[in-house]
Formats: sequence, structure tokens, C-alpha cells
Amino acid sequence: MSTPPRSAERPDQLPSWRRLVRHGREAQALRLADLFARDPGRFERLSFECGALFLDFSKQRVTAETLDLLLDHARSLDLPARVAALLGGEKVNSTEERAALHTALRFRGKGPYPCADRDVMPEVRAVLGRIHAFCESLHRGELAGFDGRPLRNVVNIGIGGSDLGPAMACEALRSRHVAGMRAHFVSNVDSTELARVLEVCDPAETLFIVVSKTFSTRETLANAESAREWLLRAANDPAAVARHFAAATAREDRARDFGIEPGRVFGLWDWVGGRYSLWSAAGLAIAAVAGADTFEALLAGAGEMDAHFRAAPLEANAPVLLALIGIWNRNVLGAPTLAVLPYDGALGLFPAYLQQLEMESNGKRVDHSGGPAALETCPVVWGGLGNDAQHAFFQKLHQGGELVPCDFIVAARGQCEIGGQHLESVANALAQSRAMMRGRSAEEVSREMYPPHAGDLLAAAHRAVPGNQPTTTIVYDRLGPATLGALIALYEHKVFVQGVCWGVNSFDQWGVELGKEIARDILARLAGEGGTGEVDASTAGLLRRVLALRAQRGEESVHER
Repeated sequence: MSTPPRSAERPDQLPSWRRLVRHGREAQALRLADLFARDPGRFERLSFECGALFLDFSKQRVTAETLDLLLDHARSLDLPARVAALLGGEKVNSTEERAALHTALRFRGKGPYPCADRDVMPEVRAVLGRIHAFCESLHRGELAGFDGRPLRNVVNIGIGGSDLGPAMACEALRSRHVAGMRAHFVSNVDSTELARVLEVCDPAETLFIVVSKTFSTRETLANAESAREWLLRAANDPAAVARHFAAATAREDRARDFGIEPGRVFGLWDWVGGRYSLWSAAGLAIAAVAGADTFEALLAGAGEMDAHFRAAPLEANAPVLLALIGIWNRNVLGAPTLAVLPYDGALGLFPAYLQQLEMESNGKRVDHSGGPAALETCPVVWGGLGNDAQHAFFQKLHQGGELVPCDFIVAARGQCEIGGQHLESVANALAQSRAMMRGRSAEEVSREMYPPHAGDLLAAAHRAVPGNQPTTTIVYDRLGPATLGALIALYEHKVFVQGVCWGVNSFDQWGVELGKEIARDILARLAGEGGTGEVDASTAGLLRRVLALRAQRGEESVHER
């Protein structure tokens, strides 16, 4: 049986939540600048070291009382027992009757995974060993293409968690890439992405990795089949598929039918969700371009965060504090979004990765009981590289009028420092978080314009910045695989804790299935094969328009040829 929530009450009915809400009404008037002015030790009390990561919560609109109330609410929800259930292999994915054992993939102990009902570690270690052997052969040039040249282009074909995690990690670890290895990622089914990748790849030097748990994901298979056709046109030999393709899947039989030999099929398991799968064989592309040792260090860094999450008391537990402050911002202060702002060029894809991790996990309206969720759940997660974002959407953050909590992610040292440029990036990060906290009043602007006159007073109103925007800053030295692993795991565990607070299952994603079902029917109509479902007037009209445009353009193409 699946593991039900320990608390029978809805989260909003608990006395601990009512106390938080009452406190929140009083806290609405808090000004961050005043909190710092009244408490010289605020930074020391609200910043925490967690392995390679340093987290500063002092610019959040919280007090010591706020944190006490949040922690009391977490205990009312029996959070320690829920964490133990997750890390003990219980079936926390209640709707699918599964455990969520992604943490077993980075467990570095000698024996079984702690407290699991069954020992998954032999198969986990076996697949990891095969990944190591495969990648070492690849880097030694022993895995040759159809004309004997070594494989140097690695093209990952997947979508969702089979793309976002590996792509983000490969980009973040670019400085660790093995000499001569190049990573490419294809997820979009409209063929533009695939065409652009194939343009820059030599088929004789290209390894395709097809990542699909079921080996039936429509977008992934469409791209894989097109890639196979491209390869066979160049090789003119069906046997070339076995040389140029590998797969990460739970369906070896389907991969074999595709033409991939069993020795190049790496197993996935149903207890690893897609958005948590980069730690598994779904991360084969990471090891293929950055090396198996780099992949191992990535796993080890995440494992260290798992150990911290398991053992640290709630009041000093980094993922728990990050999560609870997010609950405060979302459900008490009423912030509908969260901006993620890395000031590290290596993390350009991290906000997009977190979008899936957070919104696919906790973007739910139904709680464990099947009833409506008691509280608003996951905020909209968005963001981008901080230095670029300053010249794009920071105006909205500073003067737009809405409450937008922000996570600043800052590298003390860049991976590739040129001159003093990285220091400039760090300066911008610290300056922007200070500006969001402090703001600048119209009176301060007027004093700077002394002596004031009517025009200056109008200008002062336009130049004033309200401030009081809550921010968290996460600082680390230089981004390496272990630090990246810890950072990802930090947010994974944050998501789980928030799911507990909202009473939702963080490990299913039924909402994405409906669109897939409808797409199959519409694809049949577009292909002239008819359809079985009803179509509304808008969709029917759009279908007619698309078909007419394709017919018209087809005639023009024939005429041009």
C-alpha cells in the first residue's frame, strides 16, 4: 500500500497554520531595511552553511518568530516522518503505488539503500558500472563509427526529464568536457531542432542516445527514427545503427527492435520519475561528454545533500528552510511567482530545469485524498541568467508593484575567468539583491537632486524604487560536479517538503497526459487518417487552416522545383 500523509487534517485546519496566518497579517507591514537596522546580527542568524553551499535568508521578510511558527507547522504535518518515508523507500507516490527512489541512485554506502523494502543497489551499481565502462571505451576511441572513426558527437534524444536535466548538467559542466567530445540535445518534435543538430554533425562520428523509459514517447521516437534515416543514408548499411545508437530505457525489447544492441541499452526503473532521472542512465550523455568520474562526482554531491536532508534538525536543514520560506511567500504573503536568477554563466539552463522540477511536481489542485488542495500550490517558476535579466525584466521586479521573491545563485569564482569580468558579475548580484531589499524613496531621490524644483519632484517619483522584495542568495565557490549535484538535490528536497505542506503528491504528473491523448487524434486528422474523438469548432477551424496552408505551400514547392 502507498504511504498516506501522517496528518489526517487538512493543512489549513491545523492550529499551527492558523497561528502562521495571524502572524502573517502582522508581518505584512514589515520592512526589510528596518529589520536590518534593528538587528545587527540578522545576517549571522539567518544564513546557513550546507557543504559547498552557503544560503542567506536574511533578505527574506521573516523574523525569528516567523521561522519558529513555520517549523512548528512542519512538525504538525509530521515532516520528519514524511522525510523518513521518502528516504526509507516507502511508496510516497500514492497515486501510482510507487516509491520515489531517485536518492538511491546517488547513495554511496556499501550496503543496501537505507531502510528500503527491497535492495535496489545491486542493479543500480551494475548499471553505473556499465556506464563507466561504456564511456571509458568511448573516450579511448574504441567505439568507432561505420567508417572506423571514433564517435565524438553525442546527440541526446529525449524530452522533459530525459532532456532538461542532462542538457542543463552538460552545459553547467562544459569546462569538464572530455577533449574532442561535443554534446547536442534534441527534444522538440517539429524537426527544426534535429535539423540544426544534424547540420553540424558528421554521421560517421555521431552517437545518438535515445532516452525514453517506455521507448514509446512519440516526440522522442519521431526524432530517433529521423536520426536513424539520416545515419543510414550516409552509411548505406543497416548494421550502422548498432554502432551509432545507445538507449536508456526500461524496454530493452523495443530498443532492440529499433536496432540497438543489448550491450548499449542501459536500464531505467519505474521508481525513478522523469524529472528526477538525470542521476540514472538517463544521464548517460553527461558521462559521455564530461566523463564517468565527473558523473560520479555529480552523484556524490547530491548524495551529500541527501545525508544532510536526512540528518540535520529542521531548524538547520537547508532544503527544509528553503521550502518553508517559499511556503511563507506563496501562501501567507501571497506571491504567485518565484524568479530564479543564476549569476553564473554555466547555469543558463537551470531556471528551465527548475520549472519542470517544481511545476510538474507540485502544480496540483488535488490533494492526497482526491479533494481540492487546501492551499494555493506551486508558484510559477521563471527566471534567467542574472546579468542578462537585469537588462530584460528587472525593471518589473524593482518598480512593477507585485511581490516577486527571487533566488540569487552566485559563484564566487567563474569557470572561465577573463580579466575581472566575473567579479563584475558578483558585484551585480549583490547589488541587485541589496537594491531589491532596500529600494530608494522619492525623498532620497529628491535630496540627491538638491536643490529640488517641480520638475525634479516629478522625476523623483519616477525614480523611486519601493524595495522590500524578498530574496534568498545561494553562494558557492566555483561550480563543479559535486556542487552542482548538491544544488540540484537541494531544490529536489525543497519540492518534496513543499508538497508535504500543500498535501499533494509531488511524484505524479497526470495533467500532462490529456494533451497527449488529444494530440494523437489530431495527428491522425492531419495525416488524413481520420479521427475518433469530437473536435470543437475552434480546433476544427484551425485544422482546416493548417491543412490548407500545407496544401498551398506544397503546390508552391512543387512549382519551384
